[in-house]
Amino acid sequence: MEEIISVFPSILKNLCRRSFEEGREPEEFRLRIGRPVMVLDQSGEWYWSRDGQTVQTCSGGSYIWSEQDMKETLSRMSQYSMYALEEEIRNGFFTIQGGHRVGVAGKAVCEHGKILTIRNIYSLNVRVARQKKGCAENVIPWLVQEGSIYNTLILSPPGAGKTTMLRDCIRLLSEGTPRLPGQKVGVVDERSELAAGFSGIPQNDLGSRTDVLDACPKAEGMRLLVRSMSPRILAVDELGSREDYLAVEEALHCGCRILGTMHVGRIEELREKLYLSQWLEREFFERFVFLSPGQKGERRFSVYDGKLRKLC
Repeated sequence: MEEIISVFPSILKNLCRRSFEEGREPEEFRLRIGRPVMVLDQSGEWYWSRDGQTVQTCSGGSYIWSEQDMKETLSRMSQYSMYALEEEIRNGFFTIQGGHRVGVAGKAVCEHGKILTIRNIYSLNVRVARQKKGCAENVIPWLVQEGSIYNTLILSPPGAGKTTMLRDCIRLLSEGTPRLPGQKVGVVDERSELAAGFSGIPQNDLGSRTDVLDACPKAEGMRLLVRSMSPRILAVDELGSREDYLAVEEALHCGCRILGTMHVGRIEELREKLYLSQWLEREFFERFVFLSPGQKGERRFSVYDGKLRKLC
C-alpha cells in the first residue's frame, strides 16, 4: 500500500503504515477538512489519535484533517498538476498509482446544468484497490455451460462485494477453467474500479485474454468493444440506465455473453426494476448471483436461474 502511504502528510504516513503492519486491512480513508480522519474496514469505522493509537470513537485527541493536509495530499496525488486531473474530477473521482480510486466533494462549477469541474475540494474518499484472487472460484462452476457461460448478473446491496466478485470472475474466465477454455473478455471499466487503470494500464490482473476500455461510459463502451475487439464475454459493472439496457440487448443480439452487476437489496427487487422485469420475461439472463455479508464479514452467495428459482 505504499502508493497510498506516499501521498499522505508525514504524520499520517507513520500512522497509516503502522495500521497495515498491525494486520488491519483498511478499505476506505475518509478525509474531510476540519474533521477527524476516518478509516473503514470490514469491522467498521475507526480513527487515529495523534499519539499513534487506533480508537473506535471520535475523541478530542483524534487526528484532525487540515486544509494544509488537503493541499499537500492533492498535490502528491496529482503529481503536482491538478489541471491534468480536471477531466476525471468532473466525474467526481480520479485514480492514483496502484489503481486506488479517490472520490472528491467540494464546490461544483457548472455551465448549462452540466458539471465542468469541482473546486475547493473539501473531502476525499480514498478507496483501497485490493484484488482478492480466488474469491469467485466457488461461483464460476454455476456460471459455465458448454462452450461458454450463462448470461449472468451479480447482485448485492452496496458494499457487499459484487465488484470484487466480478473482477475475479473476469480473471478466471479469461485464463480458463477446467470446464471452459480461456475466453476473450471485453471490460468496460467506467469508474476504473475493475482494472484499477492508471494512465490506461490495468493495475489489477484481469487475465491474459482481457481487453479493458477504461473511463468510458458503459453503453458506448459496450458498443465500441463489440465492433473493435470481438469479445466472447462483455463484462460491465453497475448496470442501471436505460442506455445500459439498450446496449446490453444489442450485445446479446451480436452473440456476446454478458457478465454484469447491479445494485439490489433483495432478490425480489429484480421484478420491480422497469427494464430488468422485461429481461426476466424474455429470460435474457440465465443466472443471478446474489451476494450478502455474513456475520463475521465473509461474503455469502446464492445462485438463481433465469426464472429466479434458487439453485444453491
